[in-house]
Amino acid sequence: MATVTATELGTHWAVAANLLIGSLLGAWAGAGWAVRMRTATLYKVLAALMVLMATALVLTHVTSLGALDLPPTVQVIVGVAAGRGIGVVAAIMGVAGGELLIPTIVLLYGIDIKTAGSLSLLVSLPTMLVAFARYSRDNSFGVLRHNLRFVATMVTGSITGALIGGLLLGVVLDLVLVPALVTVLLISAVKLARHN
Repeated sequence: MATVTATELGTHWAVAANLLIGSLLGAWAGAGWAVRMRTATLYKVLAALMVLMATALVLTHVTSLGALDLPPTVQVIVGVAAGRGIGVVAAIMGVAGGELLIPTIVLLYGIDIKTAGSLSLLVSLPTMLVAFARYSRDNSFGVLRHNLRFVATMVTGSITGALIGGLLLGVVLDLVLVPALVTVLLISAVKLARHN
């Protein structure tokens, strides 16, 4: 909020709403699929999604794609479809989906990357809440009660990391950040693919 004001975000509320329509539906469906998938299959799907995300991250940073110039009606339809796909991926992976939302917002709506990052949070939070609601219907969170120390540590680390990341917005160079994120995604994908 210190970098991108609420007023500035408010001027783009329609973008968030457009993507949310699809992402909420996608999150419900994605969480349902994840619950029904065999564990071995889920690991392979997660590994493949991580490789795709790493590829998308590299492509959006090494190519200079301009914003798509679509008629408003087509833009809304594409926004809902993209939101649904992002919601499915976010729910299956248990991530906020910003790594897919930000390039989508930049390419589809022509919004600068800092504003797109903040707008992605407006889409991510409700999307994750819907995914959590779907997971909770199948008692998928029972494991959390048995691992409270781990959960508390991860929550503390995530909040701290999000605060530091917000403060560093625009300070850390893409030349450092992008290769580091791609490396982490690819190592994680290999580890998941080999997981028994």
